[in-house]
Amino acid sequence: MLCITRRETDPYFNLAAEEYVLKNLERDCFMLWRNEPSIIVGKHQNTLAEINADYVRENEIKVVRRLSGGGAVFHDLGNLNFTFIASGEHHQLVDFRKFTRPILDVLQKLGIEARFEGRNDLTIEGRKFSGNAEHVYKSRVLHHGTLLFSSQITDLSNALKVDPSKFQDKAVKSVRSRVTNISEHLKAPLTVLEFRDLIMQHILESTPDAEIYTFTDQDIKAISKLRDEKYVTWEWNFGYSPRYNFQKAVKTNGGKLEVSLEVVNGIIEKAKFYGDYFNKLDPEEIENALSGVEHKESSIVNSLSGFEIPEYFLNVTKDELIKALF
Repeated sequence: MLCITRRETDPYFNLAAEEYVLKNLERDCFMLWRNEPSIIVGKHQNTLAEINADYVRENEIKVVRRLSGGGAVFHDLGNLNFTFIASGEHHQLVDFRKFTRPILDVLQKLGIEARFEGRNDLTIEGRKFSGNAEHVYKSRVLHHGTLLFSSQITDLSNALKVDPSKFQDKAVKSVRSRVTNISEHLKAPLTVLEFRDLIMQHILESTPDAEIYTFTDQDIKAISKLRDEKYVTWEWNFGYSPRYNFQKAVKTNGGKLEVSLEVVNGIIEKAKFYGDYFNKLDPEEIENALSGVEHKESSIVNSLSGFEIPEYFLNVTKDELIKALF
């Protein structure tokens, strides 16, 4: 087994690295890695329905779609991620308990009684500190999980907080759980990097063929190419979302403004405005301008650049209108 401790904290690179290892390295692998503040959404989720768009934008939190299914999770430098990539018989590949067992063993050594609960969670005293997901590729499985060690729980809660009434779709929804940090249960102080090293040492000692592996220049070049061509793109992170209807009502200086959007593959097919606002020009011109535009702030701002918004919605600013669309 190749054991890789990744120093990069770029979520785009780290998610690309997982896919690269899964599809290009023949041996089983174990990786430990951290991301700067980011939201990692499941492969089959509607991204905008999982994030607090205003909070994400204001705090410059990156949003990335991963290969595996499941719900959205928040990463920061207080969260440690682990990845197992293994080969085997197809019907035996998916095994959440097998891949989380080493984590429970390390925690037990630290005096923490953690448990595997539900489909894919690890808990301490009934509170979740790890969510896990898997993705099968041919005869290989990618298993990865989060380990909340000293994460900013408030940021986690705020970043993933969204009004469920905004979206109607058939995408996979995240289930929010009561969470805890591992550090709160330690008998002696430990940093997240020291915890990382303990896990890696456990894997090296308990796996017969385990050895340290460092990405080569060729590996890094290929991962960076995948990062740039896939994982940083709007098409993968947002456009891959299934068909959804978006609805939102906001109070503006011009009155109540309600928005309804029909979106397919991230592209607005139909837009409709309602409310008690006044207007000089017909808002249908704005609705038509939004048709065919990516449900992305920069694209919408560009499509509305030639319009004097207060002429269509009296006393409503362009910023207020943009905010109503997310």
